[in-house]
Amino acid sequence: MFWPEFRSTGLSSDLWREMDRLQQEMDRLFSGLSPTYARSFPAVNIWEGEGDAVVTTELPGVDPDKIDLSVRGDMLTIAGVRDAEPLKEGEAYHRQERRHGQFVRTVKLPFRVDESGIEASFERGILSIRLPRHRDEMPKRIPIKTT
Repeated sequence: MFWPEFRSTGLSSDLWREMDRLQQEMDRLFSGLSPTYARSFPAVNIWEGEGDAVVTTELPGVDPDKIDLSVRGDMLTIAGVRDAEPLKEGEAYHRQERRHGQFVRTVKLPFRVDESGIEASFERGILSIRLPRHRDEMPKRIPIKTT
């Protein structure tokens, strides 16, 4: 990688801090233009069991009534809105890094889902979704004949 080799030249840590700050500012400025940046919220964890998959995502500050979930085949879509924090009269932001507004995230699941058995819960800002595997997608045991 370029950065570790470049860092070994002994440039000061202040320069690296400033470069990191500049990178964050560039990310912020171009976030509205980059589809990959927009897709990264909300971040998800997905794990698979024998009969289901579980998806969790952090949605701090989001009203659960403003979250929409939908499944089509093996695609899960999480959409919603996080409202901006209201400022009192005379207040102004010094720094604003937490995003607000609408979001949509679509992820491919490891199998087709039985839509009738989906369960979702929201606790302390964490959305958890249990997605049962469609019956046709369940692993089938194949008997081995011996002679």
